[in-house]
Amino acid sequence: MFSYEQIQSLNELEMEVYNYVIVHLEQVSHMRIRELAESAHVSTSTILRFCNKLGCDGYTEFKLKVKMLQNQKQEPHVFETPQLMTEFFRKAQTEEFDALLDQAAGIIMAAEKVVFYGIGSSGTLGKYGARFFSNIGKYTQYLEDPFYPYPKDYYDKAVLIALSVEGEQRTVISQINGYKSQRSKVISITNTDTSTTAKMADLNISYYMPLNIVGKHYNITSQVPVVYILETIGRKLQLLLESQR
Repeated sequence: MFSYEQIQSLNELEMEVYNYVIVHLEQVSHMRIRELAESAHVSTSTILRFCNKLGCDGYTEFKLKVKMLQNQKQEPHVFETPQLMTEFFRKAQTEEFDALLDQAAGIIMAAEKVVFYGIGSSGTLGKYGARFFSNIGKYTQYLEDPFYPYPKDYYDKAVLIALSVEGEQRTVISQINGYKSQRSKVISITNTDTSTTAKMADLNISYYMPLNIVGKHYNITSQVPVVYILETIGRKLQLLLESQR
């Protein structure tokens, strides 16, 4: 409800309805159509056209969707408890998990070019990871513009480190496909190992935290495990670099 395309299709009067509804969701869910028309200073026919452009068959269905939207806003937030964090760090101390991080450090060490990519909060962590690795001594880039052109074979013998919580973002998958076509290695850090991103990668590292989505769009799943994974790989990479000096 209220997608970009729907809002873009509204005319001036219908935008008046939208502006009123979005601020008064709770009241609108109890209003009759005439009451909403009077409050938004439009006609009932404008209200019906507005409902139709939102994909509703009528005002009754529109009110039902408004109530559903209201319920979504009232859903309790999910908080990562200390027990969940403890469980991740317990897993991170196993030989199997440590071996994955050793393998990642080895792949990065052997690469001529290292590139991070992610969007949203994952992108922010990609910037952090690139700076952290560069501070250690392994020059690393962060790809901010997925459409930035590069010469053919430029990323031959490179490694792409793809960060994605859900692992289903189209731009991330597209980047992985592009890098693999250039014979690059791909390391993915995702929440689970069943996502498309995880399956496409040469090496996947998963951390398994409860998904925390706000308003169906904003992912605020804890990224503490990702910071730990990046920094631990970085420490292992530092040891490899020092052994060659």
